[in-house]
Amino acid sequence: MNIAPNILNAVNEWLTPTFDNETQAAVKELMTTSPKELEESFYKNLEFGTGGMRGVMGVGNNRINKYTLGKNTQGLSDYLHEVFPNKPLKVVIAYDCRHNSNTLAKVVADVFSANGIQVYLFSDLRPTPELSFALKYLGCQCGIVLTASHNPPEYNGYKVYWEDGGQIVPPEDAAIINVIENLDYDKIKFNANESLIQYIDTEIDKAFIKSSIENASFNTPAEAKDNLQIVFTSLHGTSIKSIPDTLSQAGYKNVHIVPEQAVPDGNFPTVKSPNPEEPEALTMALALADKTDSDIVVGTDPDCDRLGVAVRNNDGKMILLNGNQTMILMTSFLLKQWKKAGKINGKQFVGSTIVSTPMMMELASSYGVECKVGLTGFKWIAKMIKDFPELEFIGGGEESFGFMVGDAVRDKDAVAATLLICEVAAQAKAAGSSVYKELLQLYVENGFYKEYLVSLTKKGIEGLQEITQMMIDLRENPLKEISGQRVIMVEDYQSSIALNLLTGEESTMDIPKSNVLIYYTEDGSKICARPSGTEPKIKFYISVNAELDSVTNFDAAESFLDEKIQNIIAGMQLK
Repeated sequence: MNIAPNILNAVNEWLTPTFDNETQAAVKELMTTSPKELEESFYKNLEFGTGGMRGVMGVGNNRINKYTLGKNTQGLSDYLHEVFPNKPLKVVIAYDCRHNSNTLAKVVADVFSANGIQVYLFSDLRPTPELSFALKYLGCQCGIVLTASHNPPEYNGYKVYWEDGGQIVPPEDAAIINVIENLDYDKIKFNANESLIQYIDTEIDKAFIKSSIENASFNTPAEAKDNLQIVFTSLHGTSIKSIPDTLSQAGYKNVHIVPEQAVPDGNFPTVKSPNPEEPEALTMALALADKTDSDIVVGTDPDCDRLGVAVRNNDGKMILLNGNQTMILMTSFLLKQWKKAGKINGKQFVGSTIVSTPMMMELASSYGVECKVGLTGFKWIAKMIKDFPELEFIGGGEESFGFMVGDAVRDKDAVAATLLICEVAAQAKAAGSSVYKELLQLYVENGFYKEYLVSLTKKGIEGLQEITQMMIDLRENPLKEISGQRVIMVEDYQSSIALNLLTGEESTMDIPKSNVLIYYTEDGSKICARPSGTEPKIKFYISVNAELDSVTNFDAAESFLDEKIQNIIAGMQLK
């Protein structure tokens, strides 16, 4: 078997006594039976992306296992001691429904405790937003959640949160990664100090649900709540621990839970993918909605940070809203409520991301509120809250079905967002309207923006090379026109340069560097190219828009925009 020298060096390290017999045997098995899998497992180190570290479980430095997570945790422990000297250190750990999440969480707890750090470990699976909440509630410096969000069953992951409750961002992320990369596996302290590990559960649960209701409830009359029929599915994930209780305590009695999907299960047996962005995932919930004549369907991903929402259109048919639409609806509702309460005075903001709908800017502007836009990932929205303490954060979201209400949780939060969208639906129905009608009216008032995501999967070493080359081509040979429309501006977030193709003028963008390119065309369309930070994919986010003078002209305007999107896909050869 011909193994590249760098891979052979990594493999040989994993055959030393630093690694247990079971691990060594698994490596030897790969060497004899699966040389391709061996190469995939060792050709690089797993990296921190937009959602932390995420990967396939197995042996090797490019896999999620006790050693890669142990090394992360040892490096993080060393860093915590360095930046918080002479201070009692505390961390909190949560985990989701995935295979090995509970055992890996205990490994992480063991390493922290072996380094003299107090550990609060949830006794059972919990939603990711509860981890963010618990971190601040318990006064910890750091938090960890073991999750791979909506990835396939063979994946797991490791997300790091800092003392503000948000995920790590610069400069902490680079500093932590540097410590981890310079650490040898034989330096990991696996022998737990059990006296420093405290299990937590109901006290935090109660405080978290109370906080969610305080943040996402807006004086909806009891009668309006009683008249709303809700279907909810946890898609075999963690939200079953929080969302039913939150809705019940908030006064929503008519909640129909999809029973087949209510049991946490890392195999996700009833769906192809537990991703509420994909309509297939909500098939059973939509069927239950028709059976119960429900008004709204909400489904959450396994770690309960994203939510998919379906509502009835004007023909009474259930349709799935996309993440931009739910973000617009919830942001509009929040702005309206804040204005009604007289709380808008120019010292507030909402947050979004560069790949999300530009309609957020139009909407915020109509209320005299700033919309801050950051890189992809909620850690950047959380960072806005930290960077602008003089401003109040109303809410914010991104196109990938995440939303954050207020600042009690510093990450996307499907618990508070589920309650909020039910408030939107209940108040709309009570006023003789509907969520769908409210959305169409927002298009009339702010412009009709329609978005579409093209996601190309490129697995393995060859796939990574292909994605890299696609970005090089788009960067070094920028398109001059797309589907007959001149490209007027290219923003390169890797070089922080915005280039006006009409004048040749360059300007510097004040935003952290990232491997993202955005093309703007003369008709107002926007196309963003970005390799995923957590999956073997390259994504193209397309946004087109048109004026909508009346709700009655919606169908014609949508057909016009759909054709525009298809022409862009064809013009860029994205199929």
